[in-house]
Amino acid sequence: MPHKIGFTVVSSSGHEDGFSARELMVHAPTVNGWRSPRLCQYPQEIILQLVERCRIRKLQLLAHQYMIASKIEFYISETLPEYFAPYQSERFQRLGYVPLSDNEKTDFRARELKSVYMDAVGQYLKLIFHKNYVNKYNLYGQVALVAVNIIGDPADYGNDSMSSPSREKLIDHYLGIKSDDPALDGTYLGKRDSISPLDDLAFDMYQDPEVAQIIRRLDEKKREAVHHECYDHAKKLKQAIADLQKVGERLGRYEVEKRYAVEKEDYDLAKKKKDQMDEYRLKVYQQLELHDLLDAQLLIQKPPELPLRSVSGTESVQHSSPEPTDTSQGEPQSAELQEQLVDPTSSESVVPHQSPLPPQAQLTTSKESFSKENVEFLPYDERPLPAVCKQMDEAVAYLEPEVTEEVMSDSPRSGNTGEPEPLVEKALREASPVVEIFGETLVSGAYSRTWSYREDALLAVYTKLMEVSVDTPKEDLRNMLRAAVFLVQRAIKDTVSSVFQASLKLLKMIITQYIPKHKLGKLETSHCVEKTLPHLLSRTGDSSSRLRLLALTFIQEMALCPEVKSLQIIPVHLVKTLKPNSPTHLAMSHVELVECLLRDMGTENSGFTINNVMKFATGALDHKAHEVREVVLRIIFAMYREHRAAVLEYLPPDDASTRKTARYKTLFDGFAKIDGKSSETEIRAQRKAVTEEAEKQIKEEINILKGQPAALKELQAEAEAEEVIYQVYKSPQAAAAKIQEEPSSVGNYLDNLCIFCGERSESFTEEGLDLHYWRHCPVLTRCEHCKQMLEIASLTEHLLNDCDKRDSFVKCPRCREAVPRDELPRHIKSKICNPAKPENLANHCPLCHENFPPGEEAWRPHLMDKDGCKMNQRRVSPMNKTIVVQPGK
Repeated sequence: MPHKIGFTVVSSSGHEDGFSARELMVHAPTVNGWRSPRLCQYPQEIILQLVERCRIRKLQLLAHQYMIASKIEFYISETLPEYFAPYQSERFQRLGYVPLSDNEKTDFRARELKSVYMDAVGQYLKLIFHKNYVNKYNLYGQVALVAVNIIGDPADYGNDSMSSPSREKLIDHYLGIKSDDPALDGTYLGKRDSISPLDDLAFDMYQDPEVAQIIRRLDEKKREAVHHECYDHAKKLKQAIADLQKVGERLGRYEVEKRYAVEKEDYDLAKKKKDQMDEYRLKVYQQLELHDLLDAQLLIQKPPELPLRSVSGTESVQHSSPEPTDTSQGEPQSAELQEQLVDPTSSESVVPHQSPLPPQAQLTTSKESFSKENVEFLPYDERPLPAVCKQMDEAVAYLEPEVTEEVMSDSPRSGNTGEPEPLVEKALREASPVVEIFGETLVSGAYSRTWSYREDALLAVYTKLMEVSVDTPKEDLRNMLRAAVFLVQRAIKDTVSSVFQASLKLLKMIITQYIPKHKLGKLETSHCVEKTLPHLLSRTGDSSSRLRLLALTFIQEMALCPEVKSLQIIPVHLVKTLKPNSPTHLAMSHVELVECLLRDMGTENSGFTINNVMKFATGALDHKAHEVREVVLRIIFAMYREHRAAVLEYLPPDDASTRKTARYKTLFDGFAKIDGKSSETEIRAQRKAVTEEAEKQIKEEINILKGQPAALKELQAEAEAEEVIYQVYKSPQAAAAKIQEEPSSVGNYLDNLCIFCGERSESFTEEGLDLHYWRHCPVLTRCEHCKQMLEIASLTEHLLNDCDKRDSFVKCPRCREAVPRDELPRHIKSKICNPAKPENLANHCPLCHENFPPGEEAWRPHLMDKDGCKMNQRRVSPMNKTIVVQPGK
């Protein structure tokens, strides 16, 4: 009988940190699997060594939800190639390939389980991963494999089975039973060719590892009981296994939720989950011991603990751990973790299709069969994998077709029987009025544990109501409406997105079409809204962002619907007191609804009034969540814009004691901003920003200035020399006598003096003068192109001869200024420049482009006087400066 084959990872072409290929050796709900390196080259390879030489019957691959290879090739070998050629393909025999879905249909929230049937013998299996599908989540072009499962039997066993028919096959032949009879397929697990569901990959990926081990031991006991014809005991074991599978799924879900809470550092929730697991596990084990089904040895041999790792990936939007979720319901849900806190002491039976894992990455399973005829019609070379013909003398592998839809069954191990299960007595009593209207079959579907039946029941009610004739008596119409609302009220609480959406679709049709069509009046509309609104509001606190958004959008649309808007039911219900410790998701959705509807409906004849909105808002300001309080502040600001004085009546006075509370300080600052005033906070922030910017600019200029000390000192030395020469030229005898009497008089005269503009200041130390030259001296300027400090009088000559960008400038023949080379033709053609006079007649300023009296002594008055150069930004009034007046040179 084929069974799960253990394996080890021999080598891989690479992996991302924390996602080694050795992760594939463990099957559990919380494993991470293998992930290729970021921005890797393709193809990528993994080589697996089986525990012994085996005949592989079935290979299962669980793909990642968005790091998906376009196809995976399979090779098998009897021996491992030498060390110096570890990936030598000659030693491996190619079996074929399998394509994977790009997963766009599920919006990258589901994981594909691909099952491949084959008949190949060997001990080494090589998987080759080809280039990934491109999508918005796979930022680094990676491929990943969450889990791989190999099912087969020892090669010698397979050869023996091929050489002689088994006892079971001889009996089947004698009784005239065909081995491929679909009616018997999978019904007798004792057949040599059958595969136990406990060896399926889906079993391990759903189950708590400890419970999975107990289930396997109980399965062995069951087979022993059947062998010894102890059928009563076998029946008891069978029921225990079925119950334990549900228990294992729930414990697996608790484990993932616990690790997710640890990752989020929510240790209270983690402890709660751990206590739930321990209490629930103890209760189940006590029940098994009570029925004498649990041996102490089953608890001693626990599986190895898995490493505690993050259950969410580093890619942002979606979790990357192998979380196959809710495949039976087939509904790709939001990437957020659903917290379904189930009381372990509750006597309620566990629904088998509920997954133990977060719903962000579902497990989609492939179909378990593929007709031989379809494979035989394909050319051999075009087959993705050679077909397996289940015949005694022929062993060829075939590939199962690609999954196109998610599984619609209650669990990965069972399928729909075609009819929903009958109603239990409690449900029958509860829904008896609905049964009288729609019949027991439809109501059974609405109460079914299979999500597809529940959805079909709602759609059937939708069709029935749409087809009702207008001539139907009013009493019958009302009865049908109330029965439909009862089913909607129940379906709104459904955790499956498809069922929830079907309930919204039915409710919308009732309000907008059924009631107006049959003129049932406002009383029935009010009944629909009042019965469903509390449940809809509770869904706005769902941990699934997708379901929250659906509920929010529907409530908003329903509130604005003319049939409901006039009743003013929803606004009045929304402004009820919000508890400060209410769940964050629920409170956030609540205040967002108030904000949106208040904006759309206003406070005139809408159900919203200044009184009820402000009482709601002032109470909600005490909520524990910061994001909730932010929305409440926006609501109050919106009310203040419309009703300023009336809003202030519901708030404490604006004084120093009130402003000590952060939320009221923010509130009153917002009011000031709405009134066009600057708040205290803004004024302080502006002053601080201006100060910091000025300090930053000074530091930058000083740093630049320190990089050019040589140029400044050279410029200063030249000016000092000119000053001394000027004094000697003016009065040689007086100068000589002064120098002889006081040799240091020239140096003392130049202390604390700017020799360019003549300003004297005590702050003109060496560093103070540098700063004065750089920022304030009206005779100097800074070249915009090379940042060099120079005299304004020499700016034109600098741009033409000395500047780093001198090749970009040419001299205008008319104004004799430096003009950019590419602008010269336009400059000359426009004739807008002021013609320069000869140097002996006038100087020409490069800043204001004006002509003024000739001579070097005329530059300082032009650049510094009040009526001088208008374009000199450093020009100041001489009254504000201490200037050393000197006669003209």
